[in-house]
Amino acid sequence: MQASTMTSSPAAGNFTTPVLNSRPDFEFAAALTKVSPQAQAKAKATATDFEAMFLNSMFAEMTNGLKGEGPFGDTVGTGVWRSMLTEQYSQSFAKAGGVGIASEVYRTLILQQAKRTS
Repeated sequence: MQASTMTSSPAAGNFTTPVLNSRPDFEFAAALTKVSPQAQAKAKATATDFEAMFLNSMFAEMTNGLKGEGPFGDTVGTGVWRSMLTEQYSQSFAKAGGVGIASEVYRTLILQQAKRTS
């Protein structure tokens, strides 16, 4: 399966067409015209939050079995500290672009909202 990425490519004038897998995504572009900017912003925030939750789960599993010295050592406060650290990592990764989950979730949310308004 090819990874999906969404960017915009300039078409004519100020209009930009979303791009999915290096191809214009006209279905998504049409859906964006039917959904209000407020709903688009809310959908984007929801998609980013979803990706952050997913990444937090992955980071927590990656660091779950670590033992040793230092901040990831086996001390009394390590569990709490580690969970806060992985939460911050996941939020930073998601806001910086993440791993591509947010763009797919955002596209799906917009397409669903556009179908409801039609």
